[in-house]
Amino acid sequence: MQKTHIKSLVISGASSGIGLALARHYLERGAVVAAFARRAELLQTLATEFPNKVFCYTLDVRDAAAIQQAASDFMLHVGVPDIVIANAGVSRGTLTEYAEDIDAFQQVFDTNVMGMVKIFQPFLSAMRDAKQGKLVGIASVAGFRGLPGSGAYSASKAAAISYLESLRVELCDSGVKVITICPGYIKTPMTEVNPYPMPFILGAEDAAQRMAKVIERGCSFAVIPWQMGLVGRAMKLLPNWLYDLILKNATYKPRNF
Repeated sequence: MQKTHIKSLVISGASSGIGLALARHYLERGAVVAAFARRAELLQTLATEFPNKVFCYTLDVRDAAAIQQAASDFMLHVGVPDIVIANAGVSRGTLTEYAEDIDAFQQVFDTNVMGMVKIFQPFLSAMRDAKQGKLVGIASVAGFRGLPGSGAYSASKAAAISYLESLRVELCDSGVKVITICPGYIKTPMTEVNPYPMPFILGAEDAAQRMAKVIERGCSFAVIPWQMGLVGRAMKLLPNWLYDLILKNATYKPRNF
């Protein structure tokens, strides 16, 4: 298959982890990148590394107005992006019994689900009019089944998977592809605090390269690495009684993260 040259793309959560690795991957191949993130100093470091190739937008993906403004500015200067990657995400250890965790649940859903909607929305009409482009949502294997101690994160990623599927069907025959990527464990600041084994863990750069291949192929759904896809499918097939037995003594993610 002939490779498509990516001229421009948008990435949220571009200041660290998977987002930063993806931004660097495409920048090294000559693309212009709109980098969305909350930490201006880290975005500026990326812009310094790749002069005249990075449009830095310091914003929170929960802020629809800021995203609308950034999208308009980027398309005014660069045009309709080839790819929009909704990558920004947060993870919190949460337990329903604690009233103080209600806010953590809200933050996780607002970032991981509504943040994805807000990133895609300003670009969708232009991409549909152009009859081309790819909307890429970074979900997670954690969305396959509910993980104890991570109710907010698992539920938000399950919601993201379903949302992306709905969007994919809505855009059938439009020329705009919707791609769902479910990473397993990736070495990022988000996973550094995990107090439990993380099988098949990948470095962020390795994960970014694998994701870029999935995006290039235009696959509608992919798990990275593939071994975690087998784990995820096995988890979905387990009857509830066995799943509960296996997970009931699992170590929880810290609630103070």
